[in-house]
Amino acid sequence: MKGVYMRLVLLAVFALLVGCSANIDEQSTKATEIERTAQLLKVGENAPFKNLQSALLEAKQQLNNNQAVTIELAEGKYYLDSTLILGSEFSGTEQFPFVIKGAAGKKVVISGGKPLMLNWQPYDDNIYQAKVNQGEFSSLFLEGKRQPLARYPNFDSEVVIFNGYAADAVSPERVVTWTNPEGGYVHALHEARWGDMHYLITGVNPDHSLELEGGYQNNRRSPMHLKYRFVENIFSELDTPGEWFLDKKTQTVYFYPPQGTDIHSANIEVSHLDNLIEMRGTENNPVKNIQIQGIKFQHTQPTFMQTKEPLLRSDWAIYRGGAVIIDGAENVSLKDSEFHMLGGNAIFISNYNRNIIISGNHIHDIGASAVSFVGSPKAVRSPSFEYHEFVPEAELDFEVGPKTNDYPSQSLVYNNLIHDIGLVEKQVVGVQLSMAADITVSHNSIYRVPRAGINVSEGTWGGHIIEFNDVFDTVLETGDHGAFNSWGRDRFWHPDRAEMDRLAAKYPQMFLLDAIRPTILRNNRFQCDHGWDIDLDDGSSNYQITNNLMLSGGLKLREGFKRIATNNIILNNSFHPHVWFEGSQDVVEHNILLSGHKPILNNHWGTSVNHNFFVNESDLQAAQALGLDEQSNYGDPQFVNPEQGNYQVKESSAALAVGFKNFPMDQFGVMTPELKALAEQPAIRPLYLNSTQGQSGQKYALLGATLKSVETLGEQSALGISDIAGAMVLSVDKGSKMDLSGLQTGDVVLQVLDTQFGGADEIISAADLLASYQSRKWRGVLEVVISRNQQQQTISINLID
Repeated sequence: MKGVYMRLVLLAVFALLVGCSANIDEQSTKATEIERTAQLLKVGENAPFKNLQSALLEAKQQLNNNQAVTIELAEGKYYLDSTLILGSEFSGTEQFPFVIKGAAGKKVVISGGKPLMLNWQPYDDNIYQAKVNQGEFSSLFLEGKRQPLARYPNFDSEVVIFNGYAADAVSPERVVTWTNPEGGYVHALHEARWGDMHYLITGVNPDHSLELEGGYQNNRRSPMHLKYRFVENIFSELDTPGEWFLDKKTQTVYFYPPQGTDIHSANIEVSHLDNLIEMRGTENNPVKNIQIQGIKFQHTQPTFMQTKEPLLRSDWAIYRGGAVIIDGAENVSLKDSEFHMLGGNAIFISNYNRNIIISGNHIHDIGASAVSFVGSPKAVRSPSFEYHEFVPEAELDFEVGPKTNDYPSQSLVYNNLIHDIGLVEKQVVGVQLSMAADITVSHNSIYRVPRAGINVSEGTWGGHIIEFNDVFDTVLETGDHGAFNSWGRDRFWHPDRAEMDRLAAKYPQMFLLDAIRPTILRNNRFQCDHGWDIDLDDGSSNYQITNNLMLSGGLKLREGFKRIATNNIILNNSFHPHVWFEGSQDVVEHNILLSGHKPILNNHWGTSVNHNFFVNESDLQAAQALGLDEQSNYGDPQFVNPEQGNYQVKESSAALAVGFKNFPMDQFGVMTPELKALAEQPAIRPLYLNSTQGQSGQKYALLGATLKSVETLGEQSALGISDIAGAMVLSVDKGSKMDLSGLQTGDVVLQVLDTQFGGADEIISAADLLASYQSRKWRGVLEVVISRNQQQQTISINLID
């Protein structure tokens, strides 16, 4: 908590400095602040103001008359006809901020939807139809629950990816069965599962292939994934309860109500706004001193076809919108609110912003990202936007840092509960930082997300503090990513590795042109089963990574500079160095590792990889064979209470002798009692240790299979294999991933193949299989060689659906 309080103090001091230095006129008004008259504008059915819009008109007049104004909304749902725009004329002062709040203890909802009161008539035995005059809408809610558009395959809550996918979703054989599919949508994962793409159907070709518009939502352009795709908003696919379709030409809505629904009395709402509240200012004329609190925001439109703007050679494209947009503001807080049933982003902080505080919010069941801080590319020196783009050396701007102040800085994301996001879009995140500086992300709980929990899109401009967050069940629908993910494709980075090596040798401190201050990851708990717990991808530089508990995916450090990883605990996995630079200045010390290092194409080892603690001797010996870990050790770490999630070590642990120090295990995630009561916790799993330390006959569980090592001559003979080696399958749970792959009782896993770089992991024991799974699961598929009936064959184990 000390780090959080210090940052809060710094933010408060910063706000005071801004107020003191803004201009002489503002200073002169401070003497009269205490003379302001407090105006409480009450809104509600029995209040002086019947709607929020009329209260805002009065508030603007009172603020211009130098009054302190609070708008208090009584319990109820407030449907907006249009987005509320708050310009600088709505600014309060530091002592008397302009406040918009829900009445204490009451349920107050601001909705971008409208209730439908329709004359429903039967269309057929299952489907009803009605004329509408609400204009276009793309979300429909029945008794508060979002209903799926007519789609193929049908919505299935048990299927993780897209809640249903099919390889034949856009096959000519299927398309030929559709009548007038124009206006429908195709949704698909990137072919490498690096996010997703979305397309509008604009027509059908003579060969029954589709004419499509879109695919720009992913900044790493690719064809659609051949398997993970579905279509929606196709009238011909309206065939199951809950589905609906709007015929925009005839203004007729069709609905197949769930069983037991009284369609004539049911509460049906539709969305019609993209954004609910927008604060719009500039650096020279910012929106200032506004507080919004105690409000539930609902029912915005899906905005996936507006996700077009690329982010500086990351894999992302964005839409600068959300339920609440803050653009050009200072000293604004958004707290103790709920964001629910939104079609797009929840909170988007865009361009110039200072001292923005997002705290105490519950953000869940939304279509895209939760909280995004994204600056303007106009503030970036020598920007490039797509992975293969670059600015030639002769044209590079070598000045340090940003070119303008048009970016978010000195802001805080604290104590927010974020889960079940990315219901529509998949290249989304709990907290996004791009072209921003000095953002603290602290004590947030983030889980059940299709991609990363926290993402830093590039090095511009560092200074972030990521601390005490609990981030788990991540990368559920995509791959090759992390619970925490970053890129650093900044000015020094080049798509040609040989050219990048040349630039790095010529300008060894060039990475600091953009990543001007270190980004700190400390005291977090991260978990990712389909990638890495911490993934510092292409170019990520100038990071300090300390006191983090990594539960599953390990630590990946790809090409970059000055990553200092110390005093972390990596369970059931290890450290993954990928293609490091010569002279990278990287340090990996005083960490506890339950598996050996996993280098890929790594010929350089930075400043130091040493003083680490391994669980088994063979992993230490393998590291020392690479010239690493000369003063490292191995043994039982002696965790205090791993079954309850306490991985501190006992006073007798040999890990302390290599310099490891215990850190708190009870401070991850949200802090307030209200949010702690709602927040879930990551699953506590058995620790995977090498079989040389386990007991003979030890059984292991993996993906629905129970396995043991082949340990005796008798087992070898019975199984008909050439050596006493391999992982023998004792049982397979029906319907599990192992069962669906075709694995059977009595099979022996001999190898895990590396389909990307060639070669294979030899499986000597069941623990080897578990270790190989942990290091390769990010790819989404495990290719294994098995022996069955004395014949070898290869099977594919799908890990993500």
